Formats: sequence, C-alpha cells, structure tokens
Amino acid sequence: MGSTSEKYAAFKEKVGRTVYFDNMSPQVTESVLRTALEQFAIVKTVKFIPNYIGPSNLPQCALVELDSAKKAEEVILMIRQYPFMMSGMPRPVRARAAEEEMFDDRPTEPDRKIQCTWLDPSDPDFEVAKELKRLTCKHAAEIAFMHKLQLQEEEKLAQQQTETLKMHYRKFKMIEDITMDGTARRLAREYDMRIADE
Repeated sequence: MGSTSEKYAAFKEKVGRTVYFDNMSPQVTESVLRTALEQFAIVKTVKFIPNYIGPSNLPQCALVELDSAKKAEEVILMIRQYPFMMSGMPRPVRARAAEEEMFDDRPTEPDRKIQCTWLDPSDPDFEVAKELKRLTCKHAAEIAFMHKLQLQEEEKLAQQQTETLKMHYRKFKMIEDITMDGTARRLAREYDMRIADE
C-alpha cells in the first residue's frame, strides 16, 4: 500500500464503514459506546472528536468504524427510526454517515493542490469572504445559545426524573413497611379483604 492513490482508496473504504455519532452525553466512554453498538456490528475503532471551543458538558461526537459499510448503513437506519440512549442525561443519540472532512488523519487526495492567497479589498471575492466570516460568527453564537437551552432542558428533565424516582422509592418503602409490620394484615381483617399470600 505504497502509492498515494492506494492509501486514498483504502481511506475511502474506511469512510464508507464509519458512522458519525453526535449528541452523546459527556459521560459516554469508548467502552460504553462499544458495548452499545456491538449488539449491531463489530466495532473496529472509536475516535472521539474533541470540543476545543465549548464547555466540557456539551454533547460529544465520535467516529466509529464498523466491520462493513452495510452494517454502518443498518446502524444509521436503526438509530434514525428508534430513540437510542447512551449513559448520562436522557439524550437521544444521532447518527449519520461519516464524511472525509471529519477525519484529521485523512491522506492527501491524489493530484490535489491547495493554493492560498490574501484578498485585496478591491477583489470581487473580498465581500463574499467578509460575509462568510460574519455568517460563521453568527452561526457560532446561535449554536452556543442552542446548547445552553438544550442543557437547561436536560437538567430540568433529569431533575423531574430524580423526583419521580424518589417518589417511587418512598411509595415502595411504605408498602414494604406496612407489609412487614403487620399493618396490611390488620387492615385486611378490618375491611374483610384477602391478601394475595394468604
């Protein structure tokens, strides 16, 4: 696999069998991801995409290479059809096919040349580049605001689930207590009712 074209062809195959996962809880680890996905396919590699600009409690992204492109398509289809949760706060994981640009170790495309130049303010593309820069900043601000709202919603949902869990615990504890101390039997006799284990 010496030539650039052979390396690039192997890389294209790898991209075809790789799935991009996002909206994962920050608590998701490689072993959690492998365990969750190995019910569908053999996981070859897992690579988390680091978030260098946002807070650490934002949802994670990962590139997961499976054993075949067919399995990758099946996993994507399954996750699109049914909610798929992994660890931490309740957050449905999203999946889509990986793209070449997502890989930081991608080889250079054969016969591709990149040329960079400074734009003069009189250049017709200068205004286009300026507008693209403005839109990028606006988009980043919108994403940060949406992440903040999403985290608030998740915290509220997690709090509701915690309260519900505590309420169920208290209810079952009360049922266990009245069963163990004989109160249930006394009440059953008082109201002429049968208890299931009698």
